[in-house]
Amino acid sequence: MAAQEEPRKVMPKYVKFAFGGLAGMGATCFVQPLDLVKNRMQLSGAGGKAKEYKTSFHAFRGILKNEGIVGMYSGLSAGLLRQATYTTTRLGIYTWLFENFSGADGKPPGFFVKAGLGMAAGVAGAFVGTPAEVALIRMTADGRLPLAERRNYKSVFDALFRITKEEGVLTLWRGAIPTMGRAMVVNAAQLASYSQAKQILLDTGYFHDNILCHFVSSMISGLVTTAASMPVDIAKTRWVYF
Repeated sequence: MAAQEEPRKVMPKYVKFAFGGLAGMGATCFVQPLDLVKNRMQLSGAGGKAKEYKTSFHAFRGILKNEGIVGMYSGLSAGLLRQATYTTTRLGIYTWLFENFSGADGKPPGFFVKAGLGMAAGVAGAFVGTPAEVALIRMTADGRLPLAERRNYKSVFDALFRITKEEGVLTLWRGAIPTMGRAMVVNAAQLASYSQAKQILLDTGYFHDNILCHFVSSMISGLVTTAASMPVDIAKTRWVYF
């Protein structure tokens, strides 16, 4: 008599969400300087003032020269909290919606339904992550202010506490509308551009459905998504900061 196979162990959903959040937090440790440069450049020239930076390289060099390598990581704690809240919530909501919209036989929903689910999950995650986003923008932009005007938040928790105490709890959700709008654009653009890029690459005959194809498709999708979301991203950054 053949031995019975042991049931396959399934990883609990909360572990998957935790891993997703941790992965995002790990990535933040590497991209935080780029996020800081992006926020500084989006604020440069606001309010009718002359632009502080001409290019990304100019901004990177200026910040590094004036604030040092530590200054490049200003707001890291806020970036980590944003990933912990936004990414985890988005994954959890998307998984829950995906399961509810799948067929009784387990058939996954169609592309446009998945796009809609991704947009809804992105909006929910963005709303939950807005307080961390507010703290992140303020902390990354603090170095551009004169010394007497800087807020000098010690950490993201110090920022959240002081904002609530000095400006009211609703200030934590300043810019929530453009933040959620950006999340909708990002999720829709990511799904559509990734699927389309992958199909075009496979149709060329030079690519096969392997890790290289997924990598190139992701790179193309990232470029398209960034271009599509940049106007909303600038509006979000300036609304939150000012």
